[in-house]
Amino acid sequence: MAKTSDATCGTCADVAPDDELQAEELAVLCKALAHPARVQLLQYLAQQGTCYFGSLADVVGLAPSTTSQHVKVLKEAGLLLGSSEEQRTCYCVNPDRLAVLKRLVKAL
Repeated sequence: MAKTSDATCGTCADVAPDDELQAEELAVLCKALAHPARVQLLQYLAQQGTCYFGSLADVVGLAPSTTSQHVKVLKEAGLLLGSSEEQRTCYCVNPDRLAVLKRLVKAL
């Protein structure tokens, strides 16, 4: 058996509560991106700027009801914003939340 040391790595010894919150936040964001269709939607909207919902189903090639579920997950994670215009909804990437995702991933 390998002998273990009582010494701990200085960077691993103390996990601050703030770090735990960031880990949870990163997990929520990663879970929102855990399906290829949601990654495609986010990429498309990041490139296009805005898009009406009807066009989003064409982007991922899924039924509108399935696309709606994927959009809902991205909205709940705060990655997408939606605004109603008459009887259509226009979606865009939430740049603040995307910046948080990038910062948290970069800190890994």
